Amino acid sequence: MNAYVPILVLGAIAAAFAVGSVGIALVIGPRRYNRAKLEAYECGIEPVTPGSPGDLQTGQRFPVKYYLTAMLFIVFDIEIVFLYPWAVSFDSLGLFAVVEMVLFMLTVFVAYAYVWRRGGLSWD
Repeated sequence: MNAYVPILVLGAIAAAFAVGSVGIALVIGPRRYNRAKLEAYECGIEPVTPGSPGDLQTGQRFPVKYYLTAMLFIVFDIEIVFLYPWAVSFDSLGLFAVVEMVLFMLTVFVAYAYVWRRGGLSWD
C-alpha cells in the first residue's frame, strides 16, 4: 500500500487543481454574455436558425473534411503511442525491434504521403 501513496497524492492534487480552477473561474470570471457566445461552436460551420431553408429535421450535414481530419489525428496519435514505449526501452531491445520500428515508420510515412498527394492536408 505504501507504494501507491504517492500516486494517490498526485491524483488528489490534480483533481483539486482541476476543480479549484473551474470554481475560481466561475466565481471571479467576467459575465458578459451575448448571442455569439451562447451559440454552439461547430468548427467554423455557420449555425442554421430553426425554420430557415437550410434547417432539416434530421440535422445538419457535415463535410467529409471534418471526418478526414479526425481519422488522420487518430492514425498519427496511435503512431506516437507506439513510439513512446519503443523509445523508452530502445537500449535493451536489439536489432529486431529497430528493424520492426523502421518498417512501422515506413508504413506510416507511406500513409502520410498518400494523404498529402490526395489533398487531405489542404485546408481551402
